[in-house]
Amino acid sequence: MLSGLKRNPVGPAPKARPQSGRAPPDRYFTPAEVDMHNSPHDLWMSWLGDVYDLTKLAEEMQGDPLMVPILRNAGKDISHWFDKRTGDLKTQINPLTSVVCPYTPEGRFVHVPPPLPRSDWSTVEGGGLPWWLNKEEYCIGKLSQKTRKIRIVNTLTKDEHVLEVCSEEKLSAIQDRYMAYNSHAKGYMWKRLGALLDMSLTLEQNGIKDESLTFERLGMDEDQWLPVIHLYFSDDLTVA
Repeated sequence: MLSGLKRNPVGPAPKARPQSGRAPPDRYFTPAEVDMHNSPHDLWMSWLGDVYDLTKLAEEMQGDPLMVPILRNAGKDISHWFDKRTGDLKTQINPLTSVVCPYTPEGRFVHVPPPLPRSDWSTVEGGGLPWWLNKEEYCIGKLSQKTRKIRIVNTLTKDEHVLEVCSEEKLSAIQDRYMAYNSHAKGYMWKRLGALLDMSLTLEQNGIKDESLTFERLGMDEDQWLPVIHLYFSDDLTVA
């Protein structure tokens, strides 16, 4: 282990919150980040590879008992609710009416029609889409299919941080994550073993292999062998 470094304990990163509304469609989130948004006033969920911010829906439907299944799964992945082929809810045959209806094993929820016709229920107002199909309104990014850890060492301050990142994201996105620890991160050159890294490429594309499966197979502690990225302060103040 490198000597003389000020190591910071590994813990959850600050909550990821898209700035200026909806996040770019190519932004990735870790399952741990989604899990942090698990309250009625800050409600994220994921399904079929995408991440959704349903806080607005929860506020609009506050107090409605049909929100219970959604609130119960706040911060979780609910892909098992959906048909991968259609992107819509799974269906079943209603045993009472023999009609195809949504399959909701945790109970009926917002925008799901009742099993039998009722005069006090109507479709989504204005003919809009149900929340699970309204990607434009609620989708904020993609769920990482494989996360990995890296160690970032600031050679100027001797600070050291371990970050859990998405294997799919470019190094520039990892730099944005690191901004939570160092707001001047863009004023540094990012290097691996002395070689300048390309911020427009992923870790893998920069030659930083994910060897976690190898360590697991060999019974080695991955955290003791994390790849290290060194930050060198740049005197170019235009990027600070």
